Amino acid sequence: MKSLLCAALLIAVSFAVKANTPQADAKMWAKRIADSVMAEHPQAWRMRKSDGAYRWAYTQGLVLSGFLALNSLQSQPQYAAYVKAYLDHYINEKGEIGSYHADEFNIDAINSGKLLFYFYQTTKDPRYLQAAKQLREQLVWHPRTRSGVFWHKLKYPWQVWLDGLYMAAPFYAEYETRFNKGRGHADVVQQFTESYKQLYDEKTGLLLHGYDESRIQTWANPETGRSAEFWSRAMGWYAMALLDSYEQLSDKKERKRLAQIAKPLLMAISQYQDTKSGLWFQVTDKGGEKDNFIETSASAMFIYSIAKAVRLGILDEHYKQFAWRAFEGLKNNFLVFEEVSRTIELHQVCRSAGLGGEPYRDGSYDYYVRQTDIVSNDAHGIGALLLASVELARLN
Repeated sequence: MKSLLCAALLIAVSFAVKANTPQADAKMWAKRIADSVMAEHPQAWRMRKSDGAYRWAYTQGLVLSGFLALNSLQSQPQYAAYVKAYLDHYINEKGEIGSYHADEFNIDAINSGKLLFYFYQTTKDPRYLQAAKQLREQLVWHPRTRSGVFWHKLKYPWQVWLDGLYMAAPFYAEYETRFNKGRGHADVVQQFTESYKQLYDEKTGLLLHGYDESRIQTWANPETGRSAEFWSRAMGWYAMALLDSYEQLSDKKERKRLAQIAKPLLMAISQYQDTKSGLWFQVTDKGGEKDNFIETSASAMFIYSIAKAVRLGILDEHYKQFAWRAFEGLKNNFLVFEEVSRTIELHQVCRSAGLGGEPYRDGSYDYYVRQTDIVSNDAHGIGALLLASVELARLN
């Protein structure tokens, strides 16, 4: 009897130690975030308005990609069902996507298409394949710069923003893997290599937010066409896109090319991690300047990207410490869990930032730090943190 009790005690202690690992903690937070989102937004399509209305939009695609990532980590039917309900709200019996207009040539509209692959694979419902084909068709006709990079939107002619690489490239890469024997992968790689070439800054190793090939925009440098500042979330989008696309490639040379971009970029980003909070500022390289602030959505994107790059062997194991330190910084300073309601609040998220448009966004330091809204629980932050938590949970 004594030996049985000792064995039981050892098992209990072993389980407790296992449950308290950093990976288990990250997984716990991923579930908390997902459950909180479902409680706050029972219908995912009503999570966030786009241009003043509920639409098929990239922000829902970001958050719901986190749900599918969590579901792959530990299959739980409520998470997949929540994503499926979003798709079924918009996709009719013919596979047409409600509120989606291909002739807008809006690169943001592509991102939610990544959700379709899982449900076509698991259900074989032809509606999901037809919807994916619609989005893929947009990329056939989507306008490009002379070097072959997709414009951000038709209403932003000749402009490439880092954000846009996340919106289209991972979908494009996975579609080609699943349905076209990888034939478009070279084009995906070109999207990254050409945008990197245009936006890379030799002094910092960072990437500027966007460039205007026409040099018409007043935010663009008349000689280079580049915008003036390093917006952290823009680099977060780009880094996540690199790694998500990398996973879909099979050709070693193509993978190597993306790794050659991702590795130095993430190494450079790591050097701008705030020593006090472990996080990153809205304008990446100007942490000590007036009115600059810690921005949590970008910080979560960097956590995800660094952790995933380590898991994929692109970054050395040493870089895990940057991701874990940032995760602790978020939890300790900007993330609140309400025990009674079982909901979370993520603070200090930049609601939105862009270039040009109306009212005009000039891409200046003043614009990023004084003219953008700072909010809580915005989908940009929640979605990125959910993905980051799952990625940390996958680390050995």
